[in-house]
Amino acid sequence: MRGMGSLYLVRHGQASFGAADYDQLSATGRAQCRHLGAYWQARGQRFDAVFIGTLRRHAQSLAALVEGYGEDLPATALPGLNEYDSEAVVRAIHPGPLAPPRDAETVKQHFRLLRQGLLAWMAGETAPAGMPSHAAFAAGVADALDRVRAVGVGRQVLIVSSGGPIATAVAQVLACPPETFVELNLRIRNSAVTEFAFNPKRHHLVSFNVLPHLDTQDTRGLITHA
Repeated sequence: MRGMGSLYLVRHGQASFGAADYDQLSATGRAQCRHLGAYWQARGQRFDAVFIGTLRRHAQSLAALVEGYGEDLPATALPGLNEYDSEAVVRAIHPGPLAPPRDAETVKQHFRLLRQGLLAWMAGETAPAGMPSHAAFAAGVADALDRVRAVGVGRQVLIVSSGGPIATAVAQVLACPPETFVELNLRIRNSAVTEFAFNPKRHHLVSFNVLPHLDTQDTRGLITHA
């Protein structure tokens, strides 16, 4: 769109789902982000500003992206781009013990409870331990989008974050109901790119959850959801 800036929101690469410490990229996650960096470098993509959350998987994803890109991308860290605590969301509605999500059945149970827990948190029915209210979480994402618009018309901006903040941003731009946010959230793939066009007043959705950097015979095996 003429005279508008572009914002690229990238979900971090595959982390360590089901492990004791999720906040750590896997080898696959690093490869996903390296491919994205190389893809953008080959197409001459430049960035006027970069924002990331403060989680390790965000910094590691940006580092791997930079490795493929071949140029440094100095970033500003914003806590408002951090993910919600999925375990806390689930425990708020299911305080009893649960098996780690390491097989098909326990993974299915985890995501069923996560859907229920997210809707309860968004409705203000639960207060997951150690987490902000949903209103405060959404405000952090809205602040990041405000900062992007302030970068200026015609600028190119990168955000590296997580599925929750990215889905929240999409839901805010499209005025989606909570149920749609949850479905958007659970569909976002690792290292996927969502693009907004922006002007000083608002953002517009251009594309959602795309993986052009993994769309070859050799790289399709790197596509992951969790």
